[in-house]
Amino acid sequence: MKIFISADIEGVTGVTHWDETEKTKSDHREFAHQMTLEVKAACEGAIDAGVDEIWIKDAHDTARNIDHNLLPRNTKLIRGWSGHLYSMVQGLDETFDALIFIGYHSAGGTDSNPLAHTMNTGIDSIKLNGEYISEFLLHSYIAGQLDVPVVFLSGDLGLCNEVKKVNNNITTVPVKEGIGNATINIHPQLALDLIRDGVKKSLKGNIDLCHIELPNEFELDIRYRDHTMALRRSAYPNTEQIAPKIVRFRTNNYMEVLRAIEFLL
Repeated sequence: MKIFISADIEGVTGVTHWDETEKTKSDHREFAHQMTLEVKAACEGAIDAGVDEIWIKDAHDTARNIDHNLLPRNTKLIRGWSGHLYSMVQGLDETFDALIFIGYHSAGGTDSNPLAHTMNTGIDSIKLNGEYISEFLLHSYIAGQLDVPVVFLSGDLGLCNEVKKVNNNITTVPVKEGIGNATINIHPQLALDLIRDGVKKSLKGNIDLCHIELPNEFELDIRYRDHTMALRRSAYPNTEQIAPKIVRFRTNNYMEVLRAIEFLL
């Protein structure tokens, strides 16, 4: 069995402030280490379930956060950004049996994580078909196109609740809860245990129930913090400015959604 893990940091237990997410800040090292350990726990659970090949995308900021030396030997780590439209799941294709998300966080526009955002902290929010969309769902739709089931996610409670609405068969482990500008976090070692056991359980279950279905049509609304950005971005093909700070893009092709996000953010 061959699986793909995409790892972020804002949904890792303990992470609360932007300084803990940025490589240039002194607080980053501690939480990048916890990010690595949570990915390691996911790998160990996968190996216990019989997985023999694991690809990992370091999908946070510089994409240079995970210490590969701490991971099992049967892992391949994708560092940096190639520029591919698949972004946080670059490298994913039809040959993978399952997709796992570690350290993921709530969508921009929501209040269940003080670090909630979607793809770019410089914008206010992104909606798809009228709903705030998270990085989890944006990239799960890629998996859906490739017919790769999404079997597991760890992150904040708000996102875990969203995941269950998308597909209740996906195993989730909430490791933190956001309240205003604060977080309530489970113990780091408990997080590792729950992730390890959750991944093993998810891969030993009926993963065919974990496929994500895509809508037939897509209406993408991007709300900027600055009205001049909305005006400028409204020149993108099939895009219109529907409010001072909001542009709308419509298509029935999900690859065009990804392409629009690449150029509109």
